[in-house]
Amino acid sequence: MNKIYAKIVFFAALIALMPVVSYGQKTAFISSDMIREKFAEAKQSQQRIQSMVDDWKRQLKFMQEKIANLEFEIKKNRLIWTDQERATKEKELENLKKEREDYAKSKFEPGGEYDQVTYQIMKPVEEKIQAAVQQVAADVGVDIIFDQSTQPLAYVNYKYDLTLRVLKKLGVDVDELEAELQDKITKDPRNEQNRSKTPRSGRRSRNDPNQVIEEGKEEDPGEERRFEQREEGRKELKEIDPEKMPEELEPERR
Repeated sequence: MNKIYAKIVFFAALIALMPVVSYGQKTAFISSDMIREKFAEAKQSQQRIQSMVDDWKRQLKFMQEKIANLEFEIKKNRLIWTDQERATKEKELENLKKEREDYAKSKFEPGGEYDQVTYQIMKPVEEKIQAAVQQVAADVGVDIIFDQSTQPLAYVNYKYDLTLRVLKKLGVDVDELEAELQDKITKDPRNEQNRSKTPRSGRRSRNDPNQVIEEGKEEDPGEERRFEQREEGRKELKEIDPEKMPEELEPERR
C-alpha cells in the first residue's frame, strides 16, 4: 500500500512540474515513419531485412508441412504399425516439432537473429536520420522535437511539422510533399484565426480616413469622383462674398 501511495505522489509531483519544465521551450514534431518511407537508404535497408524474414518464414512453412505430413501418416497407419514402428514415428514427430520451435525462437524471439540483423542494418540509417533531426533543430531554434510515429499526439499544428526539413537534409526531393503540407497548414482553423487577427497592410483612403485600401488595389473611381466634387463645392463656397451670399447660404451672424 505504501509503495502504491509513493508512486501516486511521485507521478502527481511529476505532472505538476511539467509546465515548469516546458515553459519557454520551443517544440516541434516529425514523423519518423514518413522519413523512413521516403528516405531511399532506409527503404533499401528495410527491403534487405524483409527479404531475410521471408526466407525464414518459407523455411518455417516447409518444416510445418513436414510435421503435417508425418501426423497424417501416423493417423493413417496407426492400426497396422507395430508398437515399435508407431513409437519411432511419434518420436520423429516430436523432434520435428521441437526443431521448428527452436528455429522460430532463434529467429524471432527478443534478442534473436531478427533483432540483431535489424540493428546492424538499420543503425547507420538511423544515425543519419538522427543527425539530420539535430541539424534541423539547430537551424530553426527548436528545443524539443516529438516523434508523431512513436507517441500519439492529440493535436498538432502542421506549421510546426519539421518532417520535410529533415528529408531535405537527407537529400530527398519534397516539392510535392510541401504542397500537401501547406494545404494542411492553410486548412487548420487555428491558422485561419491568426490570419484574421493580423491587420491588413495598405494605405488610408483619401475619401474615408477610416478605410484601408489593400496593397495592389485602387479606390472606387466613383467614390474618387464624389470626393473631388465635394472638394470643389467647398472651394466655391469659400470664394463667395458673405455679403452677396444667398440668405440660405449666409452664415448666421447673430
